[in-house]
Amino acid sequence: MSRKIGLIHATPLSIEPINSAFRALWPEAHPTNLLDDSLSRDVAAAGGLTPAMHRRFCDLAGYVAATGADAILYTCSAFGPCIETARRTVAIPTLKPNEAMIDEALDHARDRGGRIALVATFQPTIASMQAEFEEAARARGAALALATHVVPGNAMAALELGDTERHDRLIVEAVKAAGRADVVVLAQFSMARAAPRVAEVTRAKVLTTPASAIARLRHLLGA
Repeated sequence: MSRKIGLIHATPLSIEPINSAFRALWPEAHPTNLLDDSLSRDVAAAGGLTPAMHRRFCDLAGYVAATGADAILYTCSAFGPCIETARRTVAIPTLKPNEAMIDEALDHARDRGGRIALVATFQPTIASMQAEFEEAARARGAALALATHVVPGNAMAALELGDTERHDRLIVEAVKAAGRADVVVLAQFSMARAAPRVAEVTRAKVLTTPASAIARLRHLLGA
């Protein structure tokens, strides 16, 4: 049975990675795309997540639910608290981009030794995801050894300009410089394209948000 999945994006850079992952991992699904590309600029300008930003996320969720979506997946990693607010306002499963991957990372860390490297190309992502990791670890009663790394050299700008080779290379270099880890987490949907190259330079388990999120959605929707 085809399921309609409403994808909500804060940057156009997230659209292709998640749709490509759907084609590969769940081709029967019907993803739709809603983009508000002012979200990332506005949160950076405001210096954090404001009440107005929470309301905007609720409005986005309400719109997508009204289109008949079976579930919602936000692809913007820097807005975890806003998404938690928004999902209380709709009656369909609504996922933060990272939660499935965080659970998977904690599972692998438990089995492999515990050290997780969180790598991002967008600075605000770090604070939001670190809080989510800490919350998830507390809920499990698990110790958390998390090191955060922002990729230098403005990899996101390179990707926006179409320089995918530089984007991926900068991520690979950041992972190599991060030192030993048992799990490497590529924090943003736009970073998923670099995962194969990252896997070549580390023995750690490499996780991406699209693959983990799709697996969680399939489970939630009985697919």
